[in-house]
Order: sequence, then structure tokens, then C-alpha cells
Amino acid sequence: MTNKVAFLLANDFEDSEMKNPYDAITKNGNEGVIISLEKGAELKGKQGTIAYTSHLSIDEAKPEDYEALIIPGGKSPAHLIGNEKVLEFVRHMDKRKKTIAAICHGPQLLEKAGLIQGRNLTAYPELHAELNDAGGRYIDNQVVVDDNWITSRTPDDEPAFIEAIIKKLGVNAY
Repeated sequence: MTNKVAFLLANDFEDSEMKNPYDAITKNGNEGVIISLEKGAELKGKQGTIAYTSHLSIDEAKPEDYEALIIPGGKSPAHLIGNEKVLEFVRHMDKRKKTIAAICHGPQLLEKAGLIQGRNLTAYPELHAELNDAGGRYIDNQVVVDDNWITSRTPDDEPAFIEAIIKKLGVNAY
């Protein structure tokens, strides 16, 4: 069974936080779909070593088409956070209890969407006070799974992050 997995992405993403999950997801027979503010946009990582072209704009993307959502970190979430359609996409995925995986600064989209009240999560360590102030419970672990959410802190946590995603999607680990 092929799962469609949405990746919300903008410029200045943390290179490995996009590349490694995307490669693992597609290697396991899933379809990775890159959604950004504009279809066909060339999106560059903050390290300057990787670029992706978006498959769909947020205006075209339908959350009901996806089994999971991955939100890479870096500065990409900051570029997406002001777009109400991005936030609605995230809310819709959460309401349907679809897997949402966010790493580094990715959980800021969950916060801005108004979803973290009472949820356990982790993120880039400097975000702990912000997330707690918004009603979440920051836990300093490499990966935190809370119902349909998977969150991680930094690129160092990617192996555990990817493993948790693969386990949630029910496909073989790579």
C-alpha cells in the first residue's frame, strides 16, 4: 500500500531534516509530495547543498489526500507560519488524526495552528519556553510520540524521528 505523505516546505529548511525523511519515506514505497506557497518553486536548504521543487501550492493541496504530514525545521516553518491555508492544512490533518511529524522548528506550525494545548512534544531546545507558554508540555527527548504526533529536536535525532514515522505508517524500516 502506498501512502501519500505531504512535506510542508519553504526556503531555508534544514537540509538533512528534509532530505533524510524524504528519502526514507520514498525508499519505503510511499509517495512524497512537496507542498509550498507556490507550485514549481525551487526551494533551497539553509546549508545551500540541497534544493527541491514543490509539487503543489498550498492552494492546490487537499489534506484529505494524505496519510501523513512532515514538517522539516530550519527557517522553513517561519516562512510558512503566516499563511492561513498552511495552518488550515495542519489543523485538518490533526482533526483527522493523521500522522504529523515535525522536527526542530517545525512544531512552531503546530503552535501557530493552535493545536499544542495539553500535548506532549519536543522541538529545537530554545523553543521549550515558547511551547510550554502556549500550553504544550515540552519533553527533552530525541523523539516524542503523542497520539498522532511525532516530534524531534535536531538533525542528531533524525534516525529516531524517521524510525517513528516509518513505524506509524506501517511500512518496513529501511
